[in-house]
Amino acid sequence: MGLQRVRGFGAAEGGASAVEFALVLPVFLALTFSILEAGYFYFVESAVEAANAKAARLIRTGQAQTTALSRDAFFDEICKVVDIFGDCAAQLTVDVTRYASFSALAADLSAPTCRDADPDDVDALPYDAGGARDIVRVRVCYLHKSFNPGLGLNLEKTNAGALRMISTSIFRNEPFE
Repeated sequence: MGLQRVRGFGAAEGGASAVEFALVLPVFLALTFSILEAGYFYFVESAVEAANAKAARLIRTGQAQTTALSRDAFFDEICKVVDIFGDCAAQLTVDVTRYASFSALAADLSAPTCRDADPDDVDALPYDAGGARDIVRVRVCYLHKSFNPGLGLNLEKTNAGALRMISTSIFRNEPFE
């Protein structure tokens, strides 16, 4: 009788679906949430790029110079686009630098300064929109904290685990009056 029970237990399939579901569910959920997180990552990156392009256009066309747009007002223009993702004061930096020539720009190999840098370096970020026909570089750095710690294992992260999203625009200002 004992051997027959063992054979019956081995042939039983009553709970097989539940066991298979329990084995597959964690992998399925991890994959699903990773796909959602990757999409969200690219959405935030796209918003940072759009914010940089919008703000750089204010300088390139002379609107920032003719209306005497301050550093804080320029920062706010960028923040209007990315503030839905978090606190701009804790995650966003903006660097606007004027160059005398493209060779001077090429010689500047400085890394972008993000909000996780020394506070004195963040406070010292330049804001020089230049004048007509000046060469200007606008760099935006946004710190994005991922929901899924496994996503982006090969991406450089800050000590706090945030990803640096950096957008750069380089242009020559239009001949505005």
